[in-house]
Amino acid sequence: METLVCMLLLVLQAVAAGPLRVDDGQDSGGVDAISHPLALVQRLEALLLQGNGSDVTLRVVTPDADEVKLIPAHALVLSLQSPVFEELLLGRNGSTLTLGENADCTAVFDKFIRYLYCGDVLLRLNQATPLHQLASKYQVAALRQGLTRYMTQNLARDSPSGHVAGWYEYAVQAGDAVLSDSCLRYLAWNLSSVMQSAEWAGLSSQLLMLLLQRSDLVLHSEMELFAALEAWIAHNRPDGLTVENTLRAVRYAMMPPRELFRLQTQSAVLARYQESVRDLLYMSYQFHSASPVHMAKFFDVNCSLFVPRNYLAPLWGSSWVINNPTRDDRSTSFQTQLGPSGHDAAKRVTWNVLFSPRWLPLSMRPMYSETGAMQPTRAEGGWPRIIITPATSSADFAGVSFQKTVLVLARQQGRLLVKHVYNFHQSTEENGDFLAEADLYRRSSDYLLDGSLLLHVVVKPLYQNLIATKN
Repeated sequence: METLVCMLLLVLQAVAAGPLRVDDGQDSGGVDAISHPLALVQRLEALLLQGNGSDVTLRVVTPDADEVKLIPAHALVLSLQSPVFEELLLGRNGSTLTLGENADCTAVFDKFIRYLYCGDVLLRLNQATPLHQLASKYQVAALRQGLTRYMTQNLARDSPSGHVAGWYEYAVQAGDAVLSDSCLRYLAWNLSSVMQSAEWAGLSSQLLMLLLQRSDLVLHSEMELFAALEAWIAHNRPDGLTVENTLRAVRYAMMPPRELFRLQTQSAVLARYQESVRDLLYMSYQFHSASPVHMAKFFDVNCSLFVPRNYLAPLWGSSWVINNPTRDDRSTSFQTQLGPSGHDAAKRVTWNVLFSPRWLPLSMRPMYSETGAMQPTRAEGGWPRIIITPATSSADFAGVSFQKTVLVLARQQGRLLVKHVYNFHQSTEENGDFLAEADLYRRSSDYLLDGSLLLHVVVKPLYQNLIATKN
């Protein structure tokens, strides 16, 4: 150990020579600073590669594998970086420390050890999980946090069979709530593209059920979801109970009656399991044939079957491309169906939408004195806001509550995806963080495509007499 300490001191002395950076002395009393972090990293990397002064050999063994990795290392470095290594090294017998790892972790173990020496790591997409496993096992917090950040930033990366679902399953097992929440949110908000990818067929039944139970799924229609579910069932051939549970999570009431008729006559899966969803189909037909308020007098229909998801079909909202979003206020209008019930199928609501790029709340606007002189403002700039209001009022609105949802699209890894989902009643001011992270002034911003901000506005009608508390 003394030899190793001396060697590390020599490394520090070796990098001490070099250019001198002198402070101007106004704030720090003329303190001089010498900084060579890159040179120090290079010296430590050389120490690892050459094995000079190593006092422990890591013997990495994979069960049921013939290959064994031997890595010369330095106990002081390992102990300083990992409390687990510190404990293992204190209890070792001899100069060799045997470690059991799975094949994937063994394959990247050299990269893991290099991080302990140099503080950086080069990795491919498929190496993130085993490195995260090693960082968790040996309690290297900085590496674990860095890998979580790397994975959340690369959810949209192309991979042959997809990786987000696998990362989610791993994150749940590893107890990484940040990563699991990010994966689940990505899958839910970009479900249409996920359902068309190779990743869809590989989803576990548990993950599939979690998605099906969500109201914030972004997809074209409930029919699109049913078609993808049929494909998943055909590919995975799950047991009957799993099929019944997934079919019962479909919101049939969000399908027009003509589509329900077509499903019952053409879907092989529904024909086989129709008895398990007969009550849902029956309630859906009643939902479309009678007034929702009248239906609620006789049936307990306060359930997710009658709650819309974030549908992209024109009857539920409209896309909106805002050119030069920092320039001035913009407005648009569109129409939606009054409600998902067939009783309201012919009724339309016209919506007016206003986008303000630099809106300020009243409390932060310029104040005027009695003489009319403007007082200094409490804040400058302002932030974006969207207001959505009906163009006219109608007696048909009685019993209907409209939740507005704005989907914000952004580029990530060269792909366009839903980055944020904001829910509100009338204005995004209710959220408080609308586009707070977006840089709309830089043309190369991920939130801009050719200088334009891409949004999709969804109006979700909820029958108040049917749905008491749903988000």
